[in-house]
Amino acid sequence: MTTSTATVATPKAGGHTGRKPMSDRSSAENRLGQKLVAPAVIVMLLVTAWPMLQALYLSMFRYRLTTPNDKEFIWFSNYGTVLGDSLFWKDTVNTVIIMVVTVAVELVIGFAFAMVMHRIVFARGAIRTSILIPYGIITVVSAYSWQFAFSINNGYVNSWFSWLPWVSADTNWFGSHWPAMFAIMVSEIWKTTPFMSLLLLAGLAQISEDMIEAARVDGATWWQRLWKVVLPNMRAAIMVAVLFRALDAFRIFDNIFVMTRGAQDTESSSFLTYRQVINQFQLGLGSALSVLLFLTVLLLAWLIVKLFRVDLAQARGES
Repeated sequence: MTTSTATVATPKAGGHTGRKPMSDRSSAENRLGQKLVAPAVIVMLLVTAWPMLQALYLSMFRYRLTTPNDKEFIWFSNYGTVLGDSLFWKDTVNTVIIMVVTVAVELVIGFAFAMVMHRIVFARGAIRTSILIPYGIITVVSAYSWQFAFSINNGYVNSWFSWLPWVSADTNWFGSHWPAMFAIMVSEIWKTTPFMSLLLLAGLAQISEDMIEAARVDGATWWQRLWKVVLPNMRAAIMVAVLFRALDAFRIFDNIFVMTRGAQDTESSSFLTYRQVINQFQLGLGSALSVLLFLTVLLLAWLIVKLFRVDLAQARGES
């Protein structure tokens, strides 16, 4: 008994966590995946590495394009200026709100669309095409369309939804902060929900019908099959969908540029960066903002991956 106890305790003392070793199949797929993505990664680095390094370099200077001879090296002072400005944090909060609300709504609606596209038998191609049409429209065109829809003068939203208690014929959607934010988020949700549904549809296609049928035979209701069978087996697909959409939503720019131009405190982090560089010619501050935006996106991606804790080997059905 003593020898057995010492044997069990030894791995803990050695710092082993008891994690299962990677299978031969997982190792082979991991090596193959690295080889397949290596060319794309190399090309991306060649294209993006220089602009990223240039932005990091310029962020160390007090540099305005209107006075290029007054360029001054100031180390990290631009970052202190940005982080100490309340406008930066206000725009960051706006960006986070837009990201959280739009991704959450798109996840629910996109999953419903994916279920329809997965189960439909009649006119499947036509239905899938019609659902994906909004995603094929250019974002600027979509934003202009929704700006017209919410217009107080000739838009149709006020007339169509005047039966709601908070909507009337003279509702000015772009006259205050939250109505303007609502209009921006509606345009974003309408445009990108098809992308979410497409990713979730791929996840639904990977679920074995035998598992769902077995749960049905055991007496599980539709909700029980959804929560106990479908969603757990779609965890990897949901993570990918949320990751892609969250990163894209955090960089929102087009809708705000077209619909409000940042008025009514609807600026996002990307719009603030644009305004500093293009409108005010503050190349140093704009570069610092772009670097902070890049770091925030990296942090956001890391948090989403950690939150879902997807075991890819388990998702492939390995023990």
